[in-house]
Amino acid sequence: MKTSYLKLLIACFLIICQHSNAQSYQGLNHLKGYQTDTYFSNGAEAKARRMAQQLDSVLAFYTEQLQFTPTVTLLILSPGDWKNFTNFPFYGMPHYTSNKTLIVASENNDHWKSMVPATAKIPSAYAGLVEEAYSDKNGGLNMEPFFDLLAIHELGHAYHNQGGLVMQRRWMGELFPNILLHTYIAEKEPELLNALTTFPKMAVETTDRSTLKFTTLQELEKNYNQIGPNYPQNYGWYQCRWHIAAGEIYEAGKVKSLKNLWNTLKAQREILGDTELAKLLSDKVHKSVADVQLNWNKTNSRP
Repeated sequence: MKTSYLKLLIACFLIICQHSNAQSYQGLNHLKGYQTDTYFSNGAEAKARRMAQQLDSVLAFYTEQLQFTPTVTLLILSPGDWKNFTNFPFYGMPHYTSNKTLIVASENNDHWKSMVPATAKIPSAYAGLVEEAYSDKNGGLNMEPFFDLLAIHELGHAYHNQGGLVMQRRWMGELFPNILLHTYIAEKEPELLNALTTFPKMAVETTDRSTLKFTTLQELEKNYNQIGPNYPQNYGWYQCRWHIAAGEIYEAGKVKSLKNLWNTLKAQREILGDTELAKLLSDKVHKSVADVQLNWNKTNSRP
């Protein structure tokens, strides 16, 4: 797996506490008629409508499931507008900011292109899946389908931040949005599952675990703030594993697993030790969620 793939993947998932450079959205177009308050750069109306419609669907689905709806403003930005509305350094990385704003790119870009796997390096087991998931109308590969779905992961951070959940662990703070993302796609837009799951599975399959400095959840907790900036491939490996785990959790417990996790993290205010947390997750949520912690460090676990 090329280091650049995972280096860029990290930026998609890291929760960066930042503020937009502008509180008004002067210079952007305001899309009306959707629950998701949406602004977009010139030329991006079609994508803005598609993403606003999808996020409205996510909000409606989870309003029913969780009886909670976060507040979020969606910005679809061109390269020229990016620097005016976010401090995030890489154009193309979906992210949720501290002022309840979800920001995505309006067009293909160098960062997405850097994540396109070289055809000769794609494992044979994934060749057909990659072509199906990421082919564009010109016959090339485009990672936009994967990146656009990460907007729902970022929306997941709005849910747990605004919903008052106590996440217990750094890894839970990333696993939860992935469960929210995977559950919605599996339930409401299953035709997009291939675009969601192919890249993380391929990334884990092609990463040599012996090359990673950190591999355990305990190491992640202790070194979280340095792993992303200093060991980007390593952090990307963790993120891809959480993606895969989210799919396994959904398959084991369906929507009920997410609902149980939501209710449990709202109710449990005290930070628990590892043994107590695993028991809580197993008893109150689903064994598959506890297994993320309990089975993570198994030598042959892949993820």
